Amino acid sequence: MLLIRCPWCGERDEVEFRYGGQAHVAYPADPEALTDAQWAEYLFVRDNPKGAFAERWVHAVGCRRWFSLVRDTVSYRMTSEAAQ
Repeated sequence: MLLIRCPWCGERDEVEFRYGGQAHVAYPADPEALTDAQWAEYLFVRDNPKGAFAERWVHAVGCRRWFSLVRDTVSYRMTSEAAQ
């Protein structure tokens, strides 16, 4: 089981959290101009690196706040976090 450090509540079991996907994905500047294929890419296509990866998480069973952290996808080590 992973231990995830919430910036507000401290370290907790992973069952208290929900994964929110890749962090820092910019919303399209002109969404009305996108084709269906471009929308599909925006909604569903994300990076899948080996190594450090910025992610969004929500502490669903605790404070219910969203935050970003960087997780190593090989070792699952959480290396940094920034409240947002």
